[in-house]
Amino acid sequence: MPREAPSWWQDDAGLWPRLLAPLGHLYGAGVAVRFALTRPACAGVPVICIGNPTVGGAGKTPTAIATAEILASLGRRPFFLSRGYGGRTRGPHTVDPGTDTAAKVGDEPLLLARTAPTVIATKRALGACQAVSNGADAIVMDDGFQNPGLAKDLSILVVDGETGIGNGRVLPAGPLRAPLAFQLERADALVVVGEGSAADPLVEAMGRRGKPTFRAALAPAGDVAWAQGTACVAFAGIGRPDKFFATLAALGARIAEQHGFPDHHTYSEADAEALLRAAEAKAAPLVTTEKDWLRIDESTEALRHLKAQARTLPVALRIERQDDYAKLLRSVLDR
Repeated sequence: MPREAPSWWQDDAGLWPRLLAPLGHLYGAGVAVRFALTRPACAGVPVICIGNPTVGGAGKTPTAIATAEILASLGRRPFFLSRGYGGRTRGPHTVDPGTDTAAKVGDEPLLLARTAPTVIATKRALGACQAVSNGADAIVMDDGFQNPGLAKDLSILVVDGETGIGNGRVLPAGPLRAPLAFQLERADALVVVGEGSAADPLVEAMGRRGKPTFRAALAPAGDVAWAQGTACVAFAGIGRPDKFFATLAALGARIAEQHGFPDHHTYSEADAEALLRAAEAKAAPLVTTEKDWLRIDESTEALRHLKAQARTLPVALRIERQDDYAKLLRSVLDR
């Protein structure tokens, strides 16, 4: 799976989507067969899955964090369950934010563990067992919508309002992880993150199925006054680095230089040296995302300096009609 989406994933008029369409049909058929042949395990506690219909960043992890916070406000003790993408540990393993690194468990689990206990496991059923044995009375799956190994009580799809589902084709011809109709039938709700009309066809399709859609936006969290008028060197290796740069600019920051990297990028010593040189040349501080900061491994002097000097811009998801979203979650807890 590419870490940087090809430009033609957003345009169905090109040659590559048509050439790769047969492979997309095979990939989609494989997903359907896997679901048909797998008997999902039951966790014994409510399982709420937050997933993307496509590859790439759409706000899935912030949605999972917001969901866990609402569950906690309802009196539950939620645990996160993640595959641990980008880490070498197969699990099941309970993340220790004090000692684990992104190279070991992945960047997203480290971020999740700041909010609630987090278990990583390539076999989701085993991870769910460990979470329950450690005291979880609800599980929030960060990803895993296309994985049939664990039964879900509520499945929520997250899409970006500006990009939607791209050209609407299945991997590798497009960004979809499975045929759209197949995914929508298994989804209970849709969360559209950000402005834009690209997700409108999905909203309509969910409406025809009698399923709710929630609008949401990522907003800076905590003190952001420092950004006003500040010249900075910004860098990010997320699904859409341009969204991070736009957020900084909207806060009044002056971006002297920006560096975008592929999603889940592992920073090298050369990367660190280049970013440090840029900051020195521009006489400007370095600013990045929390996920990027967690991925800087401090294995060399340059990487240690980069991590020490880089400032993060935390963000949080604000869900419109949050009371209705909480009511949806409560309906699962009350079953």
